[in-house]
Amino acid sequence: SSDEVIRKRLLIDGDGAGDDRRINLLVKSFIKWCNSGSQEEGYSQYQRMLSTLSQCEFSMGKTLLVYDMNLREMENYEKIYKDIENSIAAAHEKISECKKQILQAKRIRKNRQEYDALAKVIQHHPDRHETLKQLEALGKELQHLSHIKENVEDKLELRRKQFHVLLSTIHELQQTLENDEKLSEAEESQETQIETETKQ
Repeated sequence: SSDEVIRKRLLIDGDGAGDDRRINLLVKSFIKWCNSGSQEEGYSQYQRMLSTLSQCEFSMGKTLLVYDMNLREMENYEKIYKDIENSIAAAHEKISECKKQILQAKRIRKNRQEYDALAKVIQHHPDRHETLKQLEALGKELQHLSHIKENVEDKLELRRKQFHVLLSTIHELQQTLENDEKLSEAEESQETQIETETKQ
């Protein structure tokens, strides 16, 4: 069909610059030149062949330049692709580093919050100087109370001794009273005995 012919011609023609048609014209011109009878006709066919060859060479040179340009473009695209890959890798590394920084920032923020909480708790308590003053005052008070305790213990020991002496004295006094009663009873019995003897 005509579509297939057109498609084949386009495939053979390359980029559609008419190379296939020029080659056909060159072959026809060569055949005419070979079959030319007069020298003038041969010369004109020869000029046409040269013109067609120069056009083919120009087209070929153009095609080679385009091909070379395409190669350079491919190299440029590969370089751009590598640069993009390197940029993507660098971006991934930066993202990973940013994630680490975020984790560290979260840890620092958590520590600061804990520090603030501890600072609030510490503010409710007196400072070191005030605590030392209170400890010193309590130490003096404890020393004073210890001194008072020693005095009280000494007084208590003294009262115990005095009470012991008092009990001993009471006991001796009681013994003395008992002895006096016995003596008085003995004297009374002697007096009554003497009286009875005198009466007899």
